[in-house]
Amino acid sequence: MTSTGFEDAKTAKVNGTTLAYREVGEGEPVVFVHGAISDLRTWEQQLGAVGRSYRAITYSRRFFRPNECSDPGGSDLSLLAVEDLVAFLREIGAAPAHLVGNSYGAYVSLVTAIRYPELVKTIVAEEPPVLRLFVSVPPRSTELLRLLVTRPRTAIGLVQFGAGTMAPAVKLIKRGEESKAVRVFTRGVLGKRAFDRLSQERWDQIHENLFEMKLLKRDAELFPPIDDDGVRGIRVPVLLVVGEQSPFHLRVLVDRLAELLPDMERVEIPDASHLMHEDNAAVVNEVILDFLGRHRDRPTSPPSR
Repeated sequence: MTSTGFEDAKTAKVNGTTLAYREVGEGEPVVFVHGAISDLRTWEQQLGAVGRSYRAITYSRRFFRPNECSDPGGSDLSLLAVEDLVAFLREIGAAPAHLVGNSYGAYVSLVTAIRYPELVKTIVAEEPPVLRLFVSVPPRSTELLRLLVTRPRTAIGLVQFGAGTMAPAVKLIKRGEESKAVRVFTRGVLGKRAFDRLSQERWDQIHENLFEMKLLKRDAELFPPIDDDGVRGIRVPVLLVVGEQSPFHLRVLVDRLAELLPDMERVEIPDASHLMHEDNAAVVNEVILDFLGRHRDRPTSPPSR
């Protein structure tokens, strides 16, 4: 890549904003959707590898480098990432697409398949934070108590993450201590081992992409609605990918998706945490290409009614 990673990026105008993207190769579109502390650069090790057999596309979501980061004011943000992805796929002629998402990007990919099944061929989902399958965000105490009775293992994981990561990170954001907040958040999401091995280059990417976290100052709802019936209704093949070293709370969320999805496979990536496509790119690329290869030329579902 070049010095910043954006010099050869194209742009697409969608929903009143401009999104940067890169693409390599030809054939069935494979679109990579990044998470909350990343931008299109996080997929650098996938772009060329997948682009040898497919039209591989990485893009930066709204609010992420090098896109404009203007505050949308009182807008409803919960479905914005989904609607942007849909408009992006249509704008660049990449629909229907195979979607590969990490974290929040995997969550967005799942919701897109629920709401726009005709636009999605398959999904590779790296640890989507599907908290809303269990509780509100932030959760109410009654929800947690009910979950403690019905699914104690899950409840313990979510309480630990909420009390140890999200609550202190949001408090720091609201106090304007953004650098401290992102360290608390990143350590909670990656785990200590992966956190300690982050390079300075990766920290630079994290600090350049804090705008979505800053929206928490005004208690913005960033998670699209999702429920058990919606997940059960996803008819495309879904590959759930977990990191061997990922924190417990992320793994139990994937457990629930594995119970609900009708056409599901699951794989664990060795020597990797939540940013598994960076931690162990060779294995992740092999897994993605194997999965896509078994679902080439797959017909898509009809539009939802």
